[in-house]
Amino acid sequence: MIGIGYDVHRFAEGRPLILGGVEIPHTHGLEGHSDADVLSHAIADAVLGALGEPDIGHFFPPGDPACKGICSLRILEKCRQLSEELGYQLVNVDATIVAEAPKVLPHRDAMRAAIGQALGLPAARVGIKATTNETMGFVGRREGIAAMAVAMVCPRA
Repeated sequence: MIGIGYDVHRFAEGRPLILGGVEIPHTHGLEGHSDADVLSHAIADAVLGALGEPDIGHFFPPGDPACKGICSLRILEKCRQLSEELGYQLVNVDATIVAEAPKVLPHRDAMRAAIGQALGLPAARVGIKATTNETMGFVGRREGIAAMAVAMVCPRA
C-alpha cells in the first residue's frame, strides 16, 4: 500500500531549522508547534496514508501541550510503531524538499540516517531530493519550505 504526504511551514526568526531530524545552519527556522520539521511531517503523513490512518494532526494535535516542541523523529517513531501494531512493515519512503535556501543536499546522508533509524529502515530505503520553486510562489519568495513524500508499506510476513 502506498501513501502520499505534503506539508509546508513558514520561516520564523529565532528558531533552529530542522529537516529530517537534522539541524541545518540557516538564518531562520520554521514556525510550528513542534520542531516544525516539514520533511518529517510530510513523511509521517505519507506513512499514515499508506496505513489508511488519519493524518499527523490526529495523532499529534497542534494545540496539544504535550506536542509543544516535540522532535519530529518521535512522530516518525510513532508511525513505525503504529505500522507494526497494524501488522505492516515499512518498505521505503521517498521525499522532496522544495526550498530556495538553504542548500539541503549537503545534509542528505545525515537526514537519511536519522529518518531511517526512526522508521526502522536502512538509509538506502530513504530517498531525499531537493529542488527550488524557480522563485515562484511563497517558496520562491523565501517565505517558507514545502515537502512532499510517498511511503510504501506491506503486510508483515
